[in-house]
Amino acid sequence: MPKFHVVIPARHGASRLPGKPLEDVGGRPLVVRVWEAACASGAASVIVATDDERIRAACVAAGVDVAMTGAAHASGTDRIAEVARTRGWAAGEIVVNLQGDEPLMPPAAVAGVAAALADRPATDIASAVTPVVSLAEFLDPNCVKALRALDGRALYFSRAPVPWPRDRVADGRPAAFEGAWRHVGLYAYRVGSLLRFAALAPTVLEETERLEQLRALEHGMSLHLIVLAEPPPGGVDTPQDLARVRAAWARRAAG
Repeated sequence: MPKFHVVIPARHGASRLPGKPLEDVGGRPLVVRVWEAACASGAASVIVATDDERIRAACVAAGVDVAMTGAAHASGTDRIAEVARTRGWAAGEIVVNLQGDEPLMPPAAVAGVAAALADRPATDIASAVTPVVSLAEFLDPNCVKALRALDGRALYFSRAPVPWPRDRVADGRPAAFEGAWRHVGLYAYRVGSLLRFAALAPTVLEETERLEQLRALEHGMSLHLIVLAEPPPGGVDTPQDLARVRAAWARRAAG
C-alpha cells in the first residue's frame, strides 16, 4: 500500500442543499461519515478542508483533523492545493480528493486511485470509471462520460453521449451505449501536479463542458483511469439523494 493523504473539501453553501456537510447520517454529520470512509482506505492522514466555522466545529467535536482554508477558492481542488502547501507535503507525495458528499464511497476505490498513481511515476493524476449501464445514463448530461485509451490514459471527458455510435442512431438519437464509460469524480494527484494544476487558468474546453479535468488534458497533463469493479453509490446533491443515503446507511447499520 503506497503512502497517501486524503483531503475532503467541504463547503456550507451548496446551491441545491445548503448546509449538507452537517446533515445527519446515522447520528453523525455527513462530512464525518465521509471522513470515516476515507480513514478505512489506509490513508496516512485524512483532513477535512473547509472555510466554514460550523463545519470546523462539527469536525473538531468528532475528532476529525480539519484545516481552515480561504473563502475565495473557485473549486475543491484549489482548497486541497492550499492544504498541500500549508502541510508542507513534498512534490512526489500523493493526495486523494474525496468529495465531501460521498459517504458511501468504497474505501477500496480511494486506495485504488492512489495505488494506480503510485504505480505510474510519469502520471500526474489518477481517477476512475465504471461502465455506463443504461441508455438513459448515456444520454444524461449529468453523467460525465470518459474516453479511455487501451492503456487507461484519459483521452477526453464530456457531458455528451460519447463515443457516438454512428451506425446505431435513430432519429438523431443514439440507440446503443455499449463501451461507454461513466467518470467517477475521485482523484489522486501527485502534490507537484496538483499545485501546477491549481495554478493554471481555466481553459476553453473546461468552460465549455463545465468539467475541470479538461484543464489538465488541455495543458498536456497525464491522467490515468482505473476501472472500478462496481459503481460506487451516488453522492448527495439533493434532498432526495440525502434520503437515499440515509436509507442505505440504516440498512448497513442493521447488518
